[in-house]
Amino acid sequence: MSQRVVAFGALQPVQKVTVGSQVSGIINELFVDFNSMVNRGDIIAQIDPSTFEAEVSSARAELESAEAGLELARMQWQRIQELRERQFLSPQEADQASATLRQAEAQVRVRRHSLERAQRELDRTTITAPTDGMVISRDVDVGQTVAASLSAPILFEIAADLRQMQIHANVSEADIGTVIEGQLVEFNVDAYRGRTFAGEVVQVRNAPLMQDNVVHYETIIAVNNEEMLLKPGMTAEVSIITDQRHDVTRVRNTALRAQLPDSIRPDDAPDDAAMNGQVYLIDDGRLVAKRVKTGLSDGVFTEIIEGLEPGTELVIGLSLRAGGQEERRSLFSGNQAQF
Repeated sequence: MSQRVVAFGALQPVQKVTVGSQVSGIINELFVDFNSMVNRGDIIAQIDPSTFEAEVSSARAELESAEAGLELARMQWQRIQELRERQFLSPQEADQASATLRQAEAQVRVRRHSLERAQRELDRTTITAPTDGMVISRDVDVGQTVAASLSAPILFEIAADLRQMQIHANVSEADIGTVIEGQLVEFNVDAYRGRTFAGEVVQVRNAPLMQDNVVHYETIIAVNNEEMLLKPGMTAEVSIITDQRHDVTRVRNTALRAQLPDSIRPDDAPDDAAMNGQVYLIDDGRLVAKRVKTGLSDGVFTEIIEGLEPGTELVIGLSLRAGGQEERRSLFSGNQAQF
């Protein structure tokens, strides 16, 4: 027997990376498509680089101009030093030459940083894969313009490894108290209704989610997808096994809730603090009540820890039929205790 918490969720990759663009421009080429396998660093798209190449050329020319100015300032400083040693120049003129040299050096650093920034912008026109995996989404086409003015536009989504997936299941607050990490999970998806897949609870998140005025908690379930049958986004009906027992005696819950008319219902069995349930059975042709100790319940069956033996016939109700003594006896009973 097993006690389960039923929930619903969606399959998702363990790691999903969104690939965007930090620069604006027209998509010149796409090197991957849906379901393409990529490795980290592979080129997956190219944005028109012409504008950025022009900016790099301009920044390089400005750097060359600044370097020429620095060279001139150094030569002037050397001449000033020679004249200063001969005391042909005033200290003010020497200070002016020194300041001019420092300004030229700073200007070269500024222009060099500008060139580096322009080169980085040019490099960003080549979009590369940030991780190994499979392309599961492509949101652009060749010729489309992407604008990165306010936020990075999304170009692709890459799932790192679809052989390992997760289910993000929403468990209601009434059931979350019995869910802990490490519990086994069974689930079904509509694509394979005749098959049950297995998983394991790896995380129970504490952030509450409100759905239809009911509080839920997101529970993460790890799934092995070596056969590659499961796909991202599939809806899963999840059964989290919170407790289970093997080789137990069980009865249908109808036997524990038998409703009998007052005219035939026997007196209740004597109270027993160790027992928490009551059933009715036939003993020597008489209807009697008996106390039992119940355990785990799955909603249909309940475990009997003490008080009944497997195969015992229990009364579950009353129906009116014509027949002999043996048939009338069978109306009261049914083979409810099972092993």
